[in-house]
Amino acid sequence: MKTKLLLTAVAMLTGSLLADPTPGDVITNAANALAAQPNYSWKTTVVVPEGSQYRPGPTAGKLEKDGYTDVSTSMRDNTIEFISKGTAAAVNTPDNGWQSLADVSGDQGPGRFLAGLVRNFKAPATQVLTLASGAGTLTQEGDVISGDLTEAGAKAQLAFGGRRGGGAAPEIANAKGSVKFWVTGGALTKYEFKVSGTVTYNGNDRAIDRDTTVEISNVGSTKVTVPDEALKILAPKPAAAAAPAAN
Repeated sequence: MKTKLLLTAVAMLTGSLLADPTPGDVITNAANALAAQPNYSWKTTVVVPEGSQYRPGPTAGKLEKDGYTDVSTSMRDNTIEFISKGTAAAVNTPDNGWQSLADVSGDQGPGRFLAGLVRNFKAPATQVLTLASGAGTLTQEGDVISGDLTEAGAKAQLAFGGRRGGGAAPEIANAKGSVKFWVTGGALTKYEFKVSGTVTYNGNDRAIDRDTTVEISNVGSTKVTVPDEALKILAPKPAAAAAPAAN
């Protein structure tokens, strides 16, 4: 009897180990595998309806594990770049050149928006985990895994920037969205998320309808070059020791 029970337990354990991973497991494993890579690049494209007030241009990013992350994005006719390592960041704008994040945060209007952009940045590997956790049921067809975002998952994507100027967080209504991931041979190559809803801030309603696509490339062959001006901000040299007083 004990032998039979033991064999049954072994069979059940073996069956669970050999079971196909769920679509959620596939995404999680692919995101973790990407995060473990020494480096990679990506390109983000955002599509919004014609006439939208905020029309972001493409974003290009490069990341080295445990090193520097370089992100360049276009806003209207300007190109904004920031390089970060850990919690430190240097921001380059056409008007002010390279500045520390603290200096940018002290500016009114666009400066605070830009600081929020930097602080809320998530590398693709991290963003994918957030999107997957914010989805409901995921299904897989070939290399494509897709599903709808929950209301909470959609709200998380619509709440970009969080609170501004220390005020109350914006109110979000009618939030909905969907996600799609492309995983080939266990490697994440692309993902897309669509969100829509109404964001109310300071009594003003703003309808949002955004389609974001991120393409991963150059895994293992990406290099991040940090300009000297940014390096001075990110890794300032220690002050020279004072010379001993003469007797």
